Amino acid sequence: MDSFGIGISGLNAAQKAFEIIGNNIANAATDGFHRQRVNLSPAYSAQVGSVLLGGGVDLASVTRIIDGLLQKEMFKQASSMEQISKELTTLRMVESAFGELSGRTGLSTTIDEFFNALQDLSAHPVEVIWQNQAVTAAETMAGQFRTMGDFLTSLETQIRLEAENAIEEVNVLVARIADLNDSIKRHEIGSGQANNLRDQRDQCITELARLISAETQSREYGVVDVSVSGIPVVTSTSAFALEVGLQENLGLGIGVAGESNYTVNAEGGRVGALLTLKNDSLADIRSDLDSLAGAIIRQINEYHVQGVGSEGSFTGLAGWPMSSETLADFAPPVSNGNIYVRVTNTSTGAITRTAVPVDASTDTLTTVATALTAITGLTASVSDSRLNIQADANYEFDFLPCVLPSPTASDFTGATSPPTVSVSGIYTGTTNQTLTFTVSGTASVGNGTLQITVTDGDGSTVTTLNIGSGYAAGDRLDLGNGIRITLSAGDLVDGNTFEVDVFADTDTSGVLAAAGMNAFLTGSNASDMAVHSDIVTTPGRLATALGADMTDNSNALRMEALRNQAITDLNSMTPGEFYRRLTADIGQQVAIKQIHQDNVEAMVQSIANQQDEISGVNINEEAAQILIFEQMFKAMAKYLSTIQSSLSTVMDII
Repeated sequence: MDSFGIGISGLNAAQKAFEIIGNNIANAATDGFHRQRVNLSPAYSAQVGSVLLGGGVDLASVTRIIDGLLQKEMFKQASSMEQISKELTTLRMVESAFGELSGRTGLSTTIDEFFNALQDLSAHPVEVIWQNQAVTAAETMAGQFRTMGDFLTSLETQIRLEAENAIEEVNVLVARIADLNDSIKRHEIGSGQANNLRDQRDQCITELARLISAETQSREYGVVDVSVSGIPVVTSTSAFALEVGLQENLGLGIGVAGESNYTVNAEGGRVGALLTLKNDSLADIRSDLDSLAGAIIRQINEYHVQGVGSEGSFTGLAGWPMSSETLADFAPPVSNGNIYVRVTNTSTGAITRTAVPVDASTDTLTTVATALTAITGLTASVSDSRLNIQADANYEFDFLPCVLPSPTASDFTGATSPPTVSVSGIYTGTTNQTLTFTVSGTASVGNGTLQITVTDGDGSTVTTLNIGSGYAAGDRLDLGNGIRITLSAGDLVDGNTFEVDVFADTDTSGVLAAAGMNAFLTGSNASDMAVHSDIVTTPGRLATALGADMTDNSNALRMEALRNQAITDLNSMTPGEFYRRLTADIGQQVAIKQIHQDNVEAMVQSIANQQDEISGVNINEEAAQILIFEQMFKAMAKYLSTIQSSLSTVMDII
C-alpha cells in the first residue's frame, strides 16, 4: 500500500471510531444498550526486498461489550423479582380484605357474634327478640362469608384477565424477537455483527423475562432461540403464539395457541405469579375459607335438624335441590345409618318413633321418601331432586331425640299388677343406646329391697336405682345421663325388665342435613352461605329445643358449643382457631415474600451494577477515547499533508 493509502486508512479508522464513540454516548441512557468498542488491526503488509512494509490499519470489527452469563442471570433474576412483586402485592390485598391482621372488624368478629347470639338465645329460647337477634347475627356472618368469597372470586377473575393480557404482551415480544433474529441474521451473514439490533433483541428478551421466565439458546449468525416453561416460542426467525386456558381440574395454564394443551407449571415473571396465585395461593385460601364455611353450615344444620323451635313440630318440610338423587353422590358424603322420625297423632296424643334405615351406597332420595311414606301419618316425595315430607291430617312430625314417654319394650312376667313406668328427659350421652332396666327383688314399689340395675348396650352398668323402702311411687329417678324415670304403685318380680331407647343423634346417616331438611343455614361454601328463608321469615322455627315440651334450650346450647368444638373437617381445630390459622398463614406468606423480594432486589441491583461496569457507557471514558482518536486523526492528516508537500517538492525539482 502506498503512503496515501496508509494515511487514508488511518483517517477512516479514526472516523469509524468517532461514529462508534458517538453511538455509545448517544445511547448512554438507553435501556439494554451495551457499550461498543472499535477493534483495529494492522493492514496487509508488503515485502520490498528484505524489508516488510506496513499497509496501514484496518477496522477489524466492532465488539459489543457483554458478559453472556451475567446477562442470562439478569434475565433469571428480573423474572423472579417480577413474580415475587406481583405475588406480594396481591397477597397484601387479600390480607387487607380479610382485615384481621390490620386490627379491623372482620369475619372472626361476626363468627363470634353469631355464637354469642346463640348463647343469649339459650337463656331466652322462646322469646322473639332473642330469636330475631340470632337470625340477624347469622345473616351478618353469612353475609361476611359471601363478601369474602365474592372478593376471592373477583380477584380470580381479575387474575385470569391479567394473565390473558400478559400473554398478549408475550406474543408481541415473541414476534418482535423473531423479526429481530431475521434482521440480525441477514446483516451478519454479509457484514459482521449487528450490535444495535442485538441490543434491541436482548432488551425484548429482558422484557419477556419480566413477563415469564425465558430460556435462550444461541445459534449461528447471532440468532437466539427462546423457550418459556419448556414451550419453544422463538425458533430461529419463527414465532409461536401462546394462549391462556383452563385444565380439566380448572387450573389456569398456558399453551401454544390453538392446541388446547395447557401447563400450569409456568414460572417467573408476571405470568408465573398470576398462575401461582390462581392455582396455589388463592386456591388454598379459598379452600380454607370454604372449608370453614362448609363446616359451620354442616355442623349447625346437623344439630338444627334434630330440634324444634317455639313454632313446634312440623306439618311439612322441604329440602333444597340436590345435584343428584343418589346418596352416594352427595357432597359432603353421607354414611350408612338411620333416620329416626318422631310422629305425633294430635288427636290422640300418641307418639311413635320409627327408624328409617339408610344405605349410603345404594339408596336414593326416592327410596328414602318411600320408606318415610310407609310411616303412619307421613307422605314423602321427591320433586326436582328435593325431598319433601308432609304430615297427614291430625299428625305432626319432628326428629327430636327426647325419649318416648313409655319404655320401648317391657317384660313384667309374674307381676300381678306391674307399675306404670314413665320416661322423660334428653339423653346427654354421645352415642345412641338401648338402656336395659333389670329388677332385683320381689315386692311392691316402695317396699322391701327392690332395686333396678341399669345397663347400656355394651352391658356396662350405668347406675343402680332404689325403688324399695324409701322410694315413694311417683318420685322421679335420675339416671345421671339426662334420662329420668318414675314408677307408679305396683308389684315387680325379680328379673322383670324394660328397655328405653335413648338418642344422641336422630340422623346417624347425615341425609337430612345434607338434603337441607329443617336447615338453619343454606349453601355449601363461603360464596353461597345464607340463612334459610323459612328461619328468616319465621324466627320461631329456629330450633332451640330437644325436649318433648319444646321449651328447653338444649339445642341452642349444643349449637353454641360448636364455638369451642374441635371439628374434624377443620383439621381438629375450632372454627376460631381455624380462621386465625388461615389469617396467620396469609400474614406469614406476606412476610416471607417481603424478605424474598428484598433479597432478589438486592441481587438484581448487584447484577445491574456489574453489568453497568462491564457494558455501561462511561462518558468520561468515551471522552478520553475521543481525544485519542482526535489526536490520531490530526496526526494522520498531518502525515498526509507532509506526504503531499514532499511530493510537490519532488515534482517541482523534476
